[in-house]
Amino acid sequence: MGMQQDLELMASYNQWMNAKLYEAASQLTPAELIEERGAFFGSIFGTLNHIVVADTIWLKRFATTQTASARTLAVMVDLPMPARLDQVMFDDLPGLKAHRQWLDTVIINWVAALTDDDLETLLSYHNTKGIASKRRYSSLIVQFFNHQTHHRGQVSTLLSQAGVDIGVTDLLALIPDEQQAKL
Repeated sequence: MGMQQDLELMASYNQWMNAKLYEAASQLTPAELIEERGAFFGSIFGTLNHIVVADTIWLKRFATTQTASARTLAVMVDLPMPARLDQVMFDDLPGLKAHRQWLDTVIINWVAALTDDDLETLLSYHNTKGIASKRRYSSLIVQFFNHQTHHRGQVSTLLSQAGVDIGVTDLLALIPDEQQAKL
């Protein structure tokens, strides 16, 4: 499996896990969703919002490149840049969920359009504190997916503490068993 296939797997995993998290979160009341739970972004809802904020920031950065795949991110250009990492993008779960589903489709389409040249590109950007960086595109995409996984892990713990079981969360569930595939 090459880098492109690995990234496509991560995009699928991202979409699958987000669907599971939002389905589980929908079992809670609005008050339970915004309850302060001591997480980095306070609540389940705050953490779900943060993931959308971070994805938006990164996708807008990726959209600025002169790569072949950047055309698939043109839909991101007109979205406002979040001002803070804890910004509330939507104030209700249905609105946040609909936007999350849209973002996940954007991510799937973007990753499918990535080329080897794209992955070798260097991306120049400023972080949220204004510090300039120039890093390899492929490594930043890995960071993009790792960040999502990190915070989804927090949400799955918070949901579990609230009495909601989201089921299997391992990436392994989406990796084909090559031995069985050959039978």
